[in-house]
Amino acid sequence: MGLVWSYLGAALAVALAGIGSAIGIGYVGQAASGVMSEDPRNFGKYLVLTALPGTQGIYGFVAGFLALNRIAALAEVMTTEIGLQIFLSCLPVALAGMLSAIHQGKVCTAGVGLTAKQPGESGKALVLGVFVEFYAVLGLLITIFLLNAI
Repeated sequence: MGLVWSYLGAALAVALAGIGSAIGIGYVGQAASGVMSEDPRNFGKYLVLTALPGTQGIYGFVAGFLALNRIAALAEVMTTEIGLQIFLSCLPVALAGMLSAIHQGKVCTAGVGLTAKQPGESGKALVLGVFVEFYAVLGLLITIFLLNAI
């Protein structure tokens, strides 16, 4: 049963963070496409804002990879308790990644609007999006610390 819990944790880290990234990128991509239909000159600025919510999916992938390595290292002594520890260790990046990616997508969508009206202010839009990113990074860090503590 420990293997089931541990693999479920790794899968959730990847899946939930990836789902959040896909939703966040979807928001920004729609806004950027709409704005570029009238003025495609700022494509590079929109591209950065669109890509930003995708980083949480990468964090989830890294956490899933680390969890799989931990599972492999502990496979011979795997118990339900260890499996649950791995499962719970994966939840911070899974949940923080999913929610922060969705909300970062909303912030970056507003940033597309700002950039469309004032292209010189796109750096401010990017900085505001990065503030949301911070919490995904914290989720990844605590997941790494928890996995290493097992």
